[in-house]
Amino acid sequence: MNKPLTGFSKLSKFEKIDLVVKNYFSDSDAARTQFKKYWHEDEAVQKTIDEFSENTLTNFIFPLGVVPNVLINNELFCVPMVIEESSVVAASARSANFWLTRGGFHAEVISTTKIGQVHFIWNGNSSKLYELFNEIKDELIACTKSLTDNMEKRGGGMLSLDLVDRTLDEPGYYQLLAEFETCDAMGANFINSILEVIGKKFKEIITTTESFNDEEKELQIIMAILSNYTPNCRVKTYVECDIAELNDPSLGMSGEEFAEKFARAIRISKIDVTRATTHNKGIFNGIDAVVVATGNDYRSVEACGHAYAARDGQYRGLSDVVISNGKFRFSLEIPLAIGTVGGLTSLHPLSRLSLDMLGRPGASDLMKIVASIGLAQNFAAVRSLITSGIQKGHMKMHLMNILNHLETTDKENEEAKKYFENEVISFKSVREYVSDLRNYV
Repeated sequence: MNKPLTGFSKLSKFEKIDLVVKNYFSDSDAARTQFKKYWHEDEAVQKTIDEFSENTLTNFIFPLGVVPNVLINNELFCVPMVIEESSVVAASARSANFWLTRGGFHAEVISTTKIGQVHFIWNGNSSKLYELFNEIKDELIACTKSLTDNMEKRGGGMLSLDLVDRTLDEPGYYQLLAEFETCDAMGANFINSILEVIGKKFKEIITTTESFNDEEKELQIIMAILSNYTPNCRVKTYVECDIAELNDPSLGMSGEEFAEKFARAIRISKIDVTRATTHNKGIFNGIDAVVVATGNDYRSVEACGHAYAARDGQYRGLSDVVISNGKFRFSLEIPLAIGTVGGLTSLHPLSRLSLDMLGRPGASDLMKIVASIGLAQNFAAVRSLITSGIQKGHMKMHLMNILNHLETTDKENEEAKKYFENEVISFKSVREYVSDLRNYV
């Protein structure tokens, strides 16, 4: 059993690597070489990357690809995506090209409101608490002025502050619920700072209110924190065309058959949670890749999206389809709390480059782009599922990963691509083919 590594965070990066390879690798020299192999050659860039995290040893590299020809509200974009699954980028690109000649994506931001809460415990008559809150509400808002000034100048700030009684769920449990507009920033630090100030001020007032008895002057702040559930920071995107435009001889079905089968697949994602989970994972394949490329937090985006999918008590697919009057409309409405200023969006050199590629969008415009890629990816996935099957295209894209694992040469790669053009691809079949190819030579 390895010994605990004491004082690890205080060591230099070189010392950390030495300690890790000594304790956890049989070939410490080879491991040390691998860690150093992926450092950025520019020391200033590497220093910046090191400071994004803690106990950093090296960089974990993912590919940044692009989806060209994404038409959104009659504006053409080349969208960056950071993801290790090639089929996701390829599928999004196919969808973008498909809808390019059918009007593209139509997107609108419904609202951009975010929320945060001060969670606290207080025991007493709730009517007395509400009476006091209404008296001091303006004072609580005013105490945050130094934090909200700059945001207010940009058109944002704190929009509302309310007291919420949750004592039926937990004895003595209340919330101060605040709504915010954070403009082009995601706003987590802004919101959290304000909530902490409000919580501190609220407790100070409670403990000095003369009309309260000793028990009523006792208030316990549990936590002050933003919520990543932002159902009112929401965007909608859709594609639409005549059903006749869905005709494709290669699919082996008419436009009408395709539309009906597609619609049934969407309905199944609304009914069955096991399908809904995979359906929504496909949407986030596209969304996450753009969120990461632009330096945003994909974990908060996913957490919110999945909670929103279960907002009526059952987890359901996030996309919708309507077939009416000879028209096919496929849409996605989803919460997306993201930003284009602050955090990694400003610090990571490739995030800055990604936002430059998109024309330096504001947060609202980025919401439209991200949602549209999510819809593009979902359309491609469902289209494959109801026609050729997901594995045919997916495994063709995965072929290179298998060949790289087998350490094939360029010539072997070309031979394998030709052979598997119309063959079933699996790790076993590729391995056997490469083995036979090498034995034949």
